Amino acid sequence: MTDSDAGTPPGMRDGVGWSTLMTAAQAGDGVAYRRLLTEITPYLRALARRSLRRPADAEDAVQDVLLTLHSIRRTYDPARPFQPWLVAIARRRIVDRVRIQIRTTGRETAIEPFEETFAAPETNEWGMESDSIALRRAIADLPPGQRQAVELLKLKDMSLKEASAASGASVPALKVAMHRALKALKGVLGPK
Repeated sequence: MTDSDAGTPPGMRDGVGWSTLMTAAQAGDGVAYRRLLTEITPYLRALARRSLRRPADAEDAVQDVLLTLHSIRRTYDPARPFQPWLVAIARRRIVDRVRIQIRTTGRETAIEPFEETFAAPETNEWGMESDSIALRRAIADLPPGQRQAVELLKLKDMSLKEASAASGASVPALKVAMHRALKALKGVLGPK
């Protein structure tokens, strides 16, 4: 082990330090590079697990560190210790992962399997039926051009071209009618 690797955690065999392995890897030694990656991975996992709760996030952080290391390995200076260089990279990637975790935690909800949405299936059917009746009434109250656009494009699932041929209206006119119809339906059926 070299002086530059003093304090490097266990995981090195044959007295070869990580600095030596990295220097050999920079010179094109694939075996040394593979060995380096194999030896630093448990160390990186330990670093990541200190900051990240979920094992999947820790593993993602380790992969980010290894990818970063691979892409910038030419910037390592063999005259300097390897471990501080590696830890600096790891800390940046782990902080990035923590930021992602913080951003997504507020927006994501764990999905739990639900057998039913309400106590009784009849409740669901009644709610859907009343919504269906309200939707039919709202569509019937639309002006004729908008009602026709909804019927052809949404209820009959026609393309704009097919609806244009069936109604005699131009494609742009159908788009405008559909937009206005959806806006009107949203105003009638939206949250009260």
